[in-house]
Amino acid sequence: MKSVITGDLINSQSIQPEVWFNALKDVLGKENPKVWEIYRGDEFQILVPKAENALLKALQIKAKIKTIKGLDVRLSIGLGTQEFKTEKISQSSGTAFVNSGRNLEKIKESKINLAIQSQYEDFDSGFNLILKWLLLTADNWTVVSAEIALLILKNPKISQEEIAKKFKITQSSVSQRIKRANLDLILETDQYFRKKIAELK
Repeated sequence: MKSVITGDLINSQSIQPEVWFNALKDVLGKENPKVWEIYRGDEFQILVPKAENALLKALQIKAKIKTIKGLDVRLSIGLGTQEFKTEKISQSSGTAFVNSGRNLEKIKESKINLAIQSQYEDFDSGFNLILKWLLLTADNWTVVSAEIALLILKNPKISQEEIAKKFKITQSSVSQRIKRANLDLILETDQYFRKKIAELK
């Protein structure tokens, strides 16, 4: 099972394009149109070959974009297949692509910033409820919270001492920021997502 994340930026018109463009490039990885592509202005799509990594990748994208004041992102995770490959991901197809693209349009109308769609209705309904709770925190990350969230989401085993050194703050400040960003629960949610994906296979 593969995953495709389709997203669009919220309030991108208020930010210089090169700022959010470079942020997206940084979090999406090495430029490769077969894997990810930015198109139609501020929309993008990325293929996540292992579906169990999809939520973590989505959260990394969310955190990276939230490090830019005033900016946010809407993300749709689609699970399924990649049946047709081309030189550009935006022209590839399969159920993962269909689920991701259609779901993005649906969540735009519902004003939800992160949701998932697969062929498993029970999985979708259960996990989308979890994601609504998760968004109560993630949608409200400050720039400071997003910076620490991004670091931990990219390096889950990093110690508080290492974080304190990187940000030049005390360890107690790191602990407070982790609690405010709800990162322990978010990482636990990612582990639960991986477990549920394994049960689908």
